Parts: sequence; structure tokens; C-alpha cells
Amino acid sequence: MPNVPLIDRETATGSVKEHLDQITSAFGTVPAMFKAVANSPAALASMWGSFGAFGGGTLGAALGEQIAVAVANRNSCEYCLAAHTALGKKAGLSRDTLAAAQDGQSDDPKTAALLDFALKLVNDRGQLSAADVQAVREQGWNDEQIVETIGQVALNLFTNYVNIALDVPIDFPNVPLRRAS
Repeated sequence: MPNVPLIDRETATGSVKEHLDQITSAFGTVPAMFKAVANSPAALASMWGSFGAFGGGTLGAALGEQIAVAVANRNSCEYCLAAHTALGKKAGLSRDTLAAAQDGQSDDPKTAALLDFALKLVNDRGQLSAADVQAVREQGWNDEQIVETIGQVALNLFTNYVNIALDVPIDFPNVPLRRAS
């Protein structure tokens, strides 16, 4: 049982209704996470706006989903892991690619470097060195992509914390967490 009520699109009003209508248009339904976040119109606007902004970013959907899967697995967020695995499949990623991303890995060295960078952000709470940033640059990532990665990690921390703290029910096919070795 979630720790906050899940706001129903049919009874919502104002900006919450507008955002939930947009979410329905995008997903065909309103996922439970957005129903929980809808308790705060400001949080809903922030979250939905961030998803929209990153949807038009330079990293692309597939890489964004790999980052989300890696962060969700690291934070043990079963909701986000399930959601972003489903979205990753829609973005054309294979089950094996998504499973590797859970561990921050990829067959592509450039992608692996960015996933490693994203997980270092999570593990070290953003306390990275100039050498950490330079290492990802040396793999071919530019400053726009590096900053966008930090933004995507921050958005995923937000969604992870919402789903974990509020015990949001998972409405995507479950995906087993992978424990760090």
C-alpha cells in the first residue's frame, strides 16, 4: 500500500489534470509513480518537465534508459528498474543490454564509460574530481553530454526516492535487482 494516495486523473483538477492528461497521451495510461507525485503539483510539473526536456536531449532514449536502469539497480528501486527496462525495450535495447546496464556495463566501451560515470555520481554523491570528468571526455563524451548525464542521474535519483519512500506499487513487469559484486 503506498504511503500517499494515488491521484486519479478523472478527479484531478487544474495543472495536475493537465499533466496527467499529457502523461496519459504519452503512455496510454498514468503510471502509479505519476499518480503518487501528483500529490504535489510542483513536483509533478518538475518531474514531467524533466522527462520532456531529456527526451529531446543529446543522449537519446536508449542511452537515457541504460542510465536509468543502472541508477535504479544501484539504489534498489524496483519500480524504476521495471519501468525503465520496459521503456528500454521500447527504445530498441535487448534484454542482455539492459541486464548489463544494471551493473553499469556495456559491450560498447564509450557507453560503459558513461554508465560508470553515472554510477560514480551516485556512489560518491556527486563528489567527483576533474580526473573523473576528464576520463569520460577521453572516451568521446562532450561537455553537453556530461552535464546532461548529471541531470539524468539527478532525475533518476528523484524518481527512485519517490518510489522507494512512498512505496509506490509497481505497474510494469517486474525485473530482478542485481546485487553489486
